Order: sequence, then structure tokens, then C-alpha cells
Amino acid sequence: MMKFILLFLYLNLSILLAQQISITKIEPPNWWNNHSYNKIQLMVYGKNFEDVKVESNDKNFIVEKVFIPQNTNYCFVDVFISNRAEAKNYELTFSNKNGITKYNYSLLERNNEENEHQGFSSEDVVYLIFPDRFSNGDTANDFLFNEKEEFEFKSLNGRHGGDIQGMIDQLDYIKQLGATAIWSTPLLENNMYMSYHGYAATDLYNVDPRFGTNELYKKFVSTAHKKGLKIIYDHVANHIGINHSWIENPPTNNWFHGTPQNHQNADHNKLSLVDNYADKKNITSVDEGWFTNKMPDLNQSDCHVSKYIIQNTIWWIEFSGIDGIREDTYPYVNQQFMSKWAKTILDIYPNFNIVGEVWKGEPAVLAKFQTNTLFEREFDSHLPVVTDFAIRDAIVDFMSGKANLNKIYEIFGKDFVYSNPNNLLIFFDNHDTDRGMFAAKNDLFKFKAGITLVLTTRGIPQIFYGTEIGLDGGGHHGRIRGEFPGGFPGDSLNAFNQSDRNITQNDIFDFTIKLLHLRKEFDAIRNGKFTHFAPKDDLYIYKKTIKDQEIIFAINDNMNDQIVDLSYYIGNIKNIKNNTIVKNLMTGDILSNKNLNTFTIPNKSISIYLID
Repeated sequence: MMKFILLFLYLNLSILLAQQISITKIEPPNWWNNHSYNKIQLMVYGKNFEDVKVESNDKNFIVEKVFIPQNTNYCFVDVFISNRAEAKNYELTFSNKNGITKYNYSLLERNNEENEHQGFSSEDVVYLIFPDRFSNGDTANDFLFNEKEEFEFKSLNGRHGGDIQGMIDQLDYIKQLGATAIWSTPLLENNMYMSYHGYAATDLYNVDPRFGTNELYKKFVSTAHKKGLKIIYDHVANHIGINHSWIENPPTNNWFHGTPQNHQNADHNKLSLVDNYADKKNITSVDEGWFTNKMPDLNQSDCHVSKYIIQNTIWWIEFSGIDGIREDTYPYVNQQFMSKWAKTILDIYPNFNIVGEVWKGEPAVLAKFQTNTLFEREFDSHLPVVTDFAIRDAIVDFMSGKANLNKIYEIFGKDFVYSNPNNLLIFFDNHDTDRGMFAAKNDLFKFKAGITLVLTTRGIPQIFYGTEIGLDGGGHHGRIRGEFPGGFPGDSLNAFNQSDRNITQNDIFDFTIKLLHLRKEFDAIRNGKFTHFAPKDDLYIYKKTIKDQEIIFAINDNMNDQIVDLSYYIGNIKNIKNNTIVKNLMTGDILSNKNLNTFTIPNKSISIYLID
């Protein structure tokens, strides 16, 4: 009988324990006191949240509402944080008929350093890094376990070992180059079949251990700031990775658009989002379709998803001190949500900046995504910066020989459609496109002309890592994202050092660094009024002017020298005097102003003249 009683008690105790509330984690993992975003929603992971009540032990940390979805492995707790709340742990009590569980939630002291959340602008030059292929600073994390990985180490689609420590190690190199901001592609955990690219997160609050840790990322940001470099965080609101724990255990019935077994694939017709005549079905197929079958589409129309994404973004801004965000696959996200997301961030961090990836080569389409668009739209996007794929396409077509300089002139001539042409990210290659040198078929003149146009016209320039030494990968993402020579153990050449670079690499590097340093020296290049002239005989001339500073640029794609009347291009011909100085900024030569009407522009050349 005693054995029976003990067995009965054991079974009942086991059932009771199995039904008790358990908490595995809460997101966000912490918040901050004295933060203007003081109504947060805690997403609680665990079990047995049926009819749960949640209470706080402090009047400055108030539980306002509890939502329990059909999936009782989660509950959502709305909390109000008083401006009197101190930085400390706050005890939350979770209770229902099966028992009580307590959890300490932390409020941290805000870090109010002046060099955080600075934003970025046309004053800057953005250096884009693909971390896995840039520099391996910690070989100990190269082979950390990921059971989902399908590609061998060092293969085109596999990891190569680059990491956060590698980026820290090369900050002085980037500073020497003359870039002022770093955009790193995503670093969050990606336990995926192809894990190296970072765009399929399986944990939105933790850095992938093969890149480093959250604290190391924070160190990367603070170290960069001390060196005068800004950091841009690559954010993805549209989707996650298929191996995220949410897939097998979705928090709500509406967390995703569809399921892995039943979903529509994204329609890539981004025009429909700004097309006055588009049917709503077209818009829905862009918004709700999965970018790939491995990237489940988040439903930002769900209020809990919306809150989660906004809080997650703020958390990373506050935790790390970053200066801006590059938003991936911007048109594929619910546009009204993105408007709210951007406005919320910019209201909290007014000096911050955000660039949205809109992969479309039509200026009018790009313009309608930018804030304060000149075109009619139901709501303001609040998106300050758009990726300038229109100019990118024109420069690449020139490099490849598909078009001449006139196409670039015509695309710049359509800048009237933008609310702010200077708030466009201008580039000719990135981690998703063939490299510029690949497009140029190793034509050094055309490649250098592309670099010149990016760094000296208008907008916010972006340089892809390795462009400064002429990396030429193309035809496959793995080759586009090739290793930076010298960033990995066993490399036979270290292109981070001048003495190790070959003649061509040093030629391109010296040309790039010269332009970057001229950009830093002359305010006219960064912020001057951009004026250009219709190309004639493959000669494109434009200038940048601010106050009494005027700089003239000439790209001569002709096989012959060309004689021009330089005085025609100078701002006010009447002001040209005998003592006017024309200085070639690339060579340092001082040129006579007596022969301005028969000025020679060398063949296949890029010339920059300071009129003083």
C-alpha cells in the first residue's frame, strides 16, 4: 500500500511540475532607464502560460497588460517604465493555478557618450565590409558547431573565418584609406545551410559565435568611434532564417505570412508599391511573399511582430552605440510598418540616419521611397536615404562598354525627381553585384572613372571592401565576396600593407586614397553644388562649387587629347583675372590661365582642377 501511495504522489507531483510555469528567456533581454521609449513589450518564452497573471514589485516598473496567444509557450507583457525608475533588477511574478514563478528583469544605465548615434551624410564615405571574407582575427571561432551548415569551409558558399576581431584589427587601415563610416553586413546568428552571409537570422538578439559576441561587437563600435569612424548596422525586418525556433513553435497564428509548407514566393515587381495603377494583389505579393523558401516572411501587420521588430532595432542601437542602419530588402516589408519603424527610430535618435535597399534602376521609382517625396503618396516613408541603383547601373554599363558617358549624364539629369539627391547612397558594386573591375574587364581607366564618379559627384559614397585594390570577382556570390588578400592565415600576399601589394594594386590604391583625401580636404567635393555639362566626343565635364571654392572634373574617354575652352566651365567668366590659378589636384601642377581657351585634356584621363 505504501508503495502505491508513494507512486501516486510521485505521479501527481510530476504532473503538477509539468504544468508549472517555466520561463526560458525574455526578449528584449534588458532595457534602459531614462529612455524615451518607455512602454516596452516583453516577449516571454517558456511553458504553461495559461491564464497567467504577471505582477511587478515596483511602482516604477508597472505591468499594464498581459496577452496570452493560443500558443501558451509564450506570453506578451506590456510594461511602463517610469522616469523615476532606477537602473537595477525588477522582480516579475508569474502566477496561475499551477503555481508561481519569479523572474528578475534588468534596467541598465544609459550610455550617453557624445560619439554615439551620429548618423551619416554626404560628409562621409562608407566602407562596406562582408565580415566572413574580410579578415580573420580569431581562428579559434572558425569551426564552431552548426549542424545545419551544408558547405565546406573555404568553399564558395561556405564560411571562410572572417570575424569581428578581424574588422577591429583593420580599423587603422580603413582610417588610413580615408573612409569615415563602416557598413558591415549582418552578424547575427545564422544556423543555416549557408550561414556565412548573415541575412537569415536564427537569433535576433545574439551575434553569431563564429563572428564573435555581442560584447565584441560593442567593442568594435566603440573602438571605431575612438578612431573617428562611424558604424552602420545591417538590419533585416522582412524575414528570418528557416531554422529559427519560431518556425517549429510560432508565437502567434499570424507571426508569418504562411508556413514552410504553404506560402507564396515574393513577386519582385517593386514598381507595384509606387505604381498609381497597381492592383492591391500585386502589392500583397511583394509584401507577403517569401524572399526565398529559406527566409520566412514576417507579418509586420501583426501588432506583436511590429512591436518586436521596433524594440529589437532600438535595443541594438542603444546596446551598441551604432550611428546608422542599412535596411535590407526594404520594398518587401509592409510599407506602412516601415514608415512607423523609421519614424520611431528617428524621433528617438534625431541625428541617426537610415538607408533603405531599393534595388531598382529607375530614379522615379527610387524617389517615391524617399521621405518627403515630391510625388503623391498615401503616407510618408520617413526613409531618409535610398540606394542609388540607377547611377550604379549607368556606371556599370559605362565600365562594361554597354553605354557611354552620356548615360551617366542623363541619369544625373533626372535628379529633379528626388526630394534630396544628396541623401542617396552612390556606388557601383556591393556584396550582391559583380565587382566593378569585373564589369570593366580590367580596364583601369574605366574602373578609375567609376571610382571618381562615386567619390566626387553627389550623394553618400559607398566603397566595397577590396575595390581600393581592384578585386575583380564576379559571376557568383562567392567570388564577388572574395577574400581580402592578407586577411587570412597563410595568405601569400598582404594587401593591407603597401610593400606587399603588387604594382596594379598600389596604382588603384594610390588613386583611391588620393581622391578620398581630396574629398576630405575640399568642402566643395563633399557638399558643393553639382553642375555638369552634356558629354561631347566622350568628354564629360562637371564641377562642384561652394562659396569661392570651385573644382572642375574632366573624364576623357576619347582615344585622343581634347582641347577645350576651360573658361567656359568656370563659374563667372568675368571674374577670371591674370592671377587666377588653375591647379591640377591629381598632379599638383600649377597651370597658366593665359591659355584657358586652348586647354588640353589628355586622352583616356581623369583630371581634377582647382580654380583659385
